[in-house]
Amino acid sequence: DVPDEVAAAYHGQQLKFGPQYIIPSPFDPRLIWYIPPFVAQAAMDSGVARKPIEDMDAYRASLAQRLDPTAAFLQKLQGTVQAAPKKKIVFAEGEEPSVIRAAYAFQSAGLGQAVLVGREDLVLENMAAAGLDPKDSGLEIINARLSHRNPEYVDYLYGRLARQGFLKRDVQRLINQDRNSFAASMVALGHADGMVTGVTRSYDQVLEEVLQVIDPAPDGRVMGMSVVLAKGHTLFIADTNVTEMPEADELVEIALQAARTVSVLGYTPRVAFMSYSSFGNPMGQRSEKVRDAVAMLDEMDVDFEYEGEMPPQLALDPEKRVNYPFMRLTGPANVLIMPAIHSAAISTQLVQTVGGATVIGPLLLGLSRSVQICPLSASVSRILQMATVAAYEQDLAEALT
Repeated sequence: DVPDEVAAAYHGQQLKFGPQYIIPSPFDPRLIWYIPPFVAQAAMDSGVARKPIEDMDAYRASLAQRLDPTAAFLQKLQGTVQAAPKKKIVFAEGEEPSVIRAAYAFQSAGLGQAVLVGREDLVLENMAAAGLDPKDSGLEIINARLSHRNPEYVDYLYGRLARQGFLKRDVQRLINQDRNSFAASMVALGHADGMVTGVTRSYDQVLEEVLQVIDPAPDGRVMGMSVVLAKGHTLFIADTNVTEMPEADELVEIALQAARTVSVLGYTPRVAFMSYSSFGNPMGQRSEKVRDAVAMLDEMDVDFEYEGEMPPQLALDPEKRVNYPFMRLTGPANVLIMPAIHSAAISTQLVQTVGGATVIGPLLLGLSRSVQICPLSASVSRILQMATVAAYEQDLAEALT
């Protein structure tokens, strides 16, 4: 499969491996991280190499990190997923070419069993058009309308929606025709371990459809968290997608959910509550809510560092803290809790567009089952990232139970 970067460089032309594309394009990222280890191994085997490479996997990882700042973060997730029992991840928009390619890459990498929801003839047609061999793919294809599990899914969903204005025939139509309702039902009833969607619909619409089928976790807060990788640092920003104007108690829940997630990802959370105000100067309505959230945390027995309210420079630059000796953070913050969804979304897009940072996500947190929603029109690599996160999230959930 030829990466999207090549198509972008050739004005959208979809190149396929064959007589017209044997030698990789200069824009193909695999030239940097995939091919060199084979060349190095051949040099070692032939005795030409003067300095043998002891750990080829580490060499490959170092090459990938030079090209893509997300490599180290994602390789950690992929390593965990590959070592665990294989999970079944359902790709709800299984007729989309980008989704098919991502599902193929997911399964080929040994990350799990990929299931495509869609009409089989159209899925196979798009698979062949992408240069993928349907016979060797091993992908499972399910037509929602023809599934033998439809009656079970209809009964389950009707039990949830009967008192919300839905007739049984409405629910039957949802299961037959709405890919998200069908895929989420698969996950809710344990016929799949996780779900990836969002390529063809807005985030809010998809989340609403998913929440009709899957409940929030008992102790979870449904929220979005973006991972920002810049200049060797990893930052987690929340809530980037769900709660528009959180109250103080909601900010506390967002902080608790974010800190818990960052912890299980292997980082020590240092939480900073963001504001334009620096500890009361100046004071405004939103900054008061942030201050109230910090006060609420003061009354709780939490196991992570936190501080606020403060602007980003105080949270991230130790030299700026000389005038605030009372600050409780022992190092730069790595979890930034934004006062509202607009500030979270704007800041992540700004650092990605202007600051040269790389953003993963937003990751959807707080559901009782593993679901990840991609950005609208997400690339193949972005869909693959979210599928990996969905599988990793399920592995973590099983490890913690």
